[in-house]
Amino acid sequence: MTQPTIESILQENRTFAPPAEFSQAATIGSMEQYRELYDKAKADPAAFWAELAATELDWFQKWDQVLDWQPPHGQWFVGGKLNISYNCLDRHLTTWRKNKAALIWEGEPGESVTLTYAQLHREVCKMANVFKSLGVKKGDRVGIYMPMIPEAAIAMLACARIGAPHSVVFGGFSAEALKTRLIDAEAKLVVTADGGYRKDKTIPLKPAVDAALAHDGVPSVENVLVVQRTHEKITMEPGRDHWWHDLKAGASAVCPAEPMDSEDLLFILYTSGTTGNPKGVVHTTAGYNLYTHMTCKWTLDLKDTDVYWCTADVGWITGHSYIVYGPLSNGATSLMYEGVPRPSNPGCFWDVIEKYGVTIFYTAPTAIRAFIKLGEHLPNARDLSSLRLLGTVGEPINPEAWMWYHKVIGGERCPIIDTWWQTETGGFMLTPLPGATPTKPGSATLPFPGILADVVDLEGNPVKDGEGGYLVITHPWPSMLRTVYGDDDRFRRTYWEHIQPKEGQHFYFAGDGARRDADGYFWVMGRVDDVINVSGHRLGTMEIESALVSHPAVAEAAVVGRTDDLKGEDVFAFVTLEGDYTGSDALINELKQHVAKEIGAIARPGDIRFTDVLPKTRSGKIMRRLLRNLASGQEIAGDTSTLEDRSVLDKLRGGA
Repeated sequence: MTQPTIESILQENRTFAPPAEFSQAATIGSMEQYRELYDKAKADPAAFWAELAATELDWFQKWDQVLDWQPPHGQWFVGGKLNISYNCLDRHLTTWRKNKAALIWEGEPGESVTLTYAQLHREVCKMANVFKSLGVKKGDRVGIYMPMIPEAAIAMLACARIGAPHSVVFGGFSAEALKTRLIDAEAKLVVTADGGYRKDKTIPLKPAVDAALAHDGVPSVENVLVVQRTHEKITMEPGRDHWWHDLKAGASAVCPAEPMDSEDLLFILYTSGTTGNPKGVVHTTAGYNLYTHMTCKWTLDLKDTDVYWCTADVGWITGHSYIVYGPLSNGATSLMYEGVPRPSNPGCFWDVIEKYGVTIFYTAPTAIRAFIKLGEHLPNARDLSSLRLLGTVGEPINPEAWMWYHKVIGGERCPIIDTWWQTETGGFMLTPLPGATPTKPGSATLPFPGILADVVDLEGNPVKDGEGGYLVITHPWPSMLRTVYGDDDRFRRTYWEHIQPKEGQHFYFAGDGARRDADGYFWVMGRVDDVINVSGHRLGTMEIESALVSHPAVAEAAVVGRTDDLKGEDVFAFVTLEGDYTGSDALINELKQHVAKEIGAIARPGDIRFTDVLPKTRSGKIMRRLLRNLASGQEIAGDTSTLEDRSVLDKLRGGA
């Protein structure tokens, strides 16, 4: 199975109408209804979002101004006060949902926990009070480095409750990557666990925190709160480290939600860039709350009877928006799973669906390709008849995988929502509404109501249907990132200056190319910059190159993405060695492990090729475009006139 090319996607003509039975029960049940909403939002975006904010969220104080747009900075619901933890929990306690399952958790070894809205509220209040007892105040940043356990979501909601912005770091990242993010966020508290379970192994987490904080490595951190999960032996530093279960025992279950200004910082989430350190994407309170709430409600078509499962990790934006905040704001039942398909149970996902009667399943194309490789016999051996809606996230899905998902998992009865969005956007931007939108395998279809998207050239001119261009958003939306934490210049350069439109126009662009077909459907073609999308996770080439060069054997490194049937893209590194070092299989393995240690296992190169030289321009810039051609076995394409030494290509081809 191959990744989709531009040509193969655009020749995809199959269209699947929403099943009539699904449409009849859907919140948005026809294209006429979608177009009415879309046109209403386009005609007066501020009025559209104001009406939804007033009817869908609970406010402590109404806003004075819907949108203050000072390009490229947008502020939404200015002067309003609310709390996202309140909207996710407290307001449901006065309804029948008080005793409804809010979180269902399934652990990898087999344990399970179900927390009702009342129980989750109690746990969140206790943790919020523990945070306060450790000196955390409104505005203090809290680092969260956790496995996929209920306490991860509880910690996020507890931070939001007291107005302490959280910065969740994926538990697969290394101590060094954790340290970088904690320093940038100036975290005061770190919440972690002794470890977690993944692929039949125990993954230590507290030792990585210890390494990150060693020798006063993060001076801002005063305390570490540790959840006991694996019962592995760990070191607890007196005065700094505290067991959650010890402090929880004496904590009050009463903690009123702090009234937060609409634009108060809710969280910082780090995402890779093409150069330098990861970017701290800033999201604020009200606009993010509203947008994740509405996209959940309309795109996931949530019902009170649904058991909804998003397979992402809370360390990524998908986990923030579509495991925790969006579903709980809607009063839904959200399922969290600690595990992944593994040698002891490659069919574990289907076991979870069968056990809990999951109705909505949202996963990544990478996972779907892995399912295909494992074989149809695994899902066919389980009862998946509870499913009514499927979704994909993280990267474009190729039509073959879409069709397998549709037939084998969905039984040809479940609509598929193929969603395009990013850490920076906060929520779905391009997506079908499952009761309304006819779908095409491989297309994210149409913009969500209120999103004005286009495909343009570098001057901001719309390109013709079928022609490739830059995917942009041309009007602010409530959940847009507000800035890059501590570096507003980088925010402007990265997202607002690549496209140069006419005077008075401001286009948000975050690096994806796209085409639009004759029906107005968007086909996202992937990154146009040097960010590699590995299994839906964005990795900056510069970060991986820096990790390689930090090894004493490496003089220089250039990293590119290479198409991979399973991961979407894999990391391919070209490495020149220092002095007397010589390339060997042993050194390749050593370098792969070194990158995993410095950044995390997801960044481990799939291939490393040793070379004496790298193709560079006369100004010294590495021509990664040529390396991508070489890594994928393609002929060198495009202009090579700026290449300093043309013999380099022959040498690199010889090593292919």
